[in-house]
Amino acid sequence: MSQILINLSGVGKNFSSADGSERIVLEGVDFTLQEGEIVALLGKSGSGKSTLLRIMAGLLPADKGQVTYRGQQLFGPARGIAMVFQSFALFPWLTVQQNVELGLEAQGIAKEVRSEQAEAAIEMIGLAGFEGALPRELSGGMKQRVGIARALVMNPDVLLMDEAFSALDVLTGETLRNDMLELWESKKTPMKGILIVSHNIEEAVMMADRILIFSSDPGRVRAEIKVSLPRERSEDSPEVRALIDEVYTLMTARPVESDANGKAEAQYQAYRLPEAEISQMEGLLEMLADEPFNGRADLPQLAEEAGLSDEDLFPVYEALRLIGLVNIEHGDIHLTSLGQRYCQADQAFRKHLFGQQLLQNVPLAARIHHSLKLEKSGELRKEPFLNLLEEFLSAEEAKQMLEVAVEWGRYGEMYEYNYHTGMLKLPDAE
Repeated sequence: MSQILINLSGVGKNFSSADGSERIVLEGVDFTLQEGEIVALLGKSGSGKSTLLRIMAGLLPADKGQVTYRGQQLFGPARGIAMVFQSFALFPWLTVQQNVELGLEAQGIAKEVRSEQAEAAIEMIGLAGFEGALPRELSGGMKQRVGIARALVMNPDVLLMDEAFSALDVLTGETLRNDMLELWESKKTPMKGILIVSHNIEEAVMMADRILIFSSDPGRVRAEIKVSLPRERSEDSPEVRALIDEVYTLMTARPVESDANGKAEAQYQAYRLPEAEISQMEGLLEMLADEPFNGRADLPQLAEEAGLSDEDLFPVYEALRLIGLVNIEHGDIHLTSLGQRYCQADQAFRKHLFGQQLLQNVPLAARIHHSLKLEKSGELRKEPFLNLLEEFLSAEEAKQMLEVAVEWGRYGEMYEYNYHTGMLKLPDAE
């Protein structure tokens, strides 16, 4: 029977903004990592995935709930847990050998012993012969191998990987991912469990035994998929493609709307608009409408055709569906009848259509437009809207959300904005 490595129960974490307001990053997170499994954690940017990983590593304390490692409450870093960072986090003035030895040196391991252990880890990860190289002499993939060797030299039984392959090109990332799976399957290391935070859906499906989907604002586990497929997995197999479609469907699910007991306008105040530009939305719509898709596409195939990552495309998908121009189901995206009309229309009608959909589907934009119509001068400063948003969001998030609403509203000709004065106004034609 497998044993529990890490267990989280009701974990919560808040951060203070520069203006002193509190933002709930994680709330009510329950999670268990068992011996013998690789778990992938997927979620949108800002969902708190990396924060959760740092709590598991003992680098951050949880504000609520309990974190245990092998049944013992976690207070600070644990010797059996190691972490690999996205940014490589190497000291540029130290050689590969010296970077790998750092953790051992901090533990007071004798120089001869740590040198021998570091050399073994460097060889295991495929960097033998580069012990004396400096980070500036290495490629991105080689730098990340150093980061992994530095984690593995500590002989952890839990390895935490925070977007470890995302800074690499596709081929290098895939090679390193396969090397990690080979290490895992060969049992050349004492690793008993791996947790991977990723934005890459295919990566998660190819590596993990379980995939957790994280929600945002606040972050919590909202879905779990068990992956029973044996390794090695082929990206082209029907089973893998079906799993990828299932994950895409969950990742692009509509935000949960406020319940009847919430404040009447909480939906628009608490929901962060996706940071998608009009040009991105129109570009994706036109690609979807044209050959070879003709209005319907498999999401992974569309991402490949667009040459963009899942992380870049998710806000665009969300924005288009929010406006009502596309639907997403079973891992496919297709134009709605309105979306088809939009793609066939001239620019003037596109703007009109976009503006009408904006008022119907984006309460913040509707609030701005309605407030301007009630104002005799047809003008209002942006500050009242920022203040309202800051009741639910940090100052930076409120600013970003208003900027998105302004861009969308200006394109839909619902209102105008003067960037010099900070004034919103109705279009002169109204």
